[in-house]
Amino acid sequence: MSTVSQSMHTPYDGSSKPFTIGLKPLESGDFIDADANLFAYLDEKDRLAADVGDQVMVAEAGSEPAQQEVLDLIVTHICTAHPQTFCRVGQQVEIMGARRSIDLTDPAIPPIHRAARLVQEDLVLMRKGDTGWYLSAASVCFPSAWNLHEKFLRPMHEIHGPVPGFGEGTRNVAMIERMFDNLKPGVPVIRWNWSLYGDDRLFHPATDKGMTRRFGDGAEPANINLRLERQTLQKLPATGAMLFTIRIYIDPIEAMEKHPEAARLAQSVIEQLQAMSDEEVDYKGLKHERERLVNRLKKAAGLPPH
Repeated sequence: MSTVSQSMHTPYDGSSKPFTIGLKPLESGDFIDADANLFAYLDEKDRLAADVGDQVMVAEAGSEPAQQEVLDLIVTHICTAHPQTFCRVGQQVEIMGARRSIDLTDPAIPPIHRAARLVQEDLVLMRKGDTGWYLSAASVCFPSAWNLHEKFLRPMHEIHGPVPGFGEGTRNVAMIERMFDNLKPGVPVIRWNWSLYGDDRLFHPATDKGMTRRFGDGAEPANINLRLERQTLQKLPATGAMLFTIRIYIDPIEAMEKHPEAARLAQSVIEQLQAMSDEEVDYKGLKHERERLVNRLKKAAGLPPH
């Protein structure tokens, strides 16, 4: 998995606060992030597709043109931005070093799922309907405590309904709808999200909010992993659909504690945890353990415990 030294982003620098929209221009334009964990992620996607394919892949009839636009966009991008890793040969994309290739024309696999088998990102396709923007097709192998089928064909306010401050009729949902409407085609934007888990599994479809000891039974919480989501959005020029990508990074707390700037990084996470409302803490599954987590982080920050 990634380490703090490679991923100096939220929640470490505090630039993207939880439960805020926080969209920013993606200045590099590189909406796909291929790193040393690529093969492990792709292997896990293959395993999940074989074992629980109906849980991680959905596609609405009629969404095929937009799905194909997603596939074409990603193939062009990865072969241009990451030529050391991806190479197109006819109707195949070869992933160098992985001894694997993807048939771009395989009729048995919807285009968005072919695209997702090339990259570490999960891919979600949103389309505009009578009720607003809704989830039309997706390949989501690495959800963070949510289930794809519960979101399939749902409009924005229902997708975000469980998130504090993002339910139907809220200002946040109205803002997201307007941003989707006004986003210029081919201009990606980015935001970050984060959560804390007691393991480093990529596939987290169901929440474990009810567990009072997610981080062990000892006096000090253990097995803490910071789960980071790099989310990008861009409107597709031809179909007007929206491509939403989600890239997961998992950093064990020990990596942050050993970092040269451990005190500053830990302080940033502490401040964000303490700023959450009770409703937000409960949504994140930290209701019973926030203070335990803060006390461990205080050690890294050189602060006295509570």
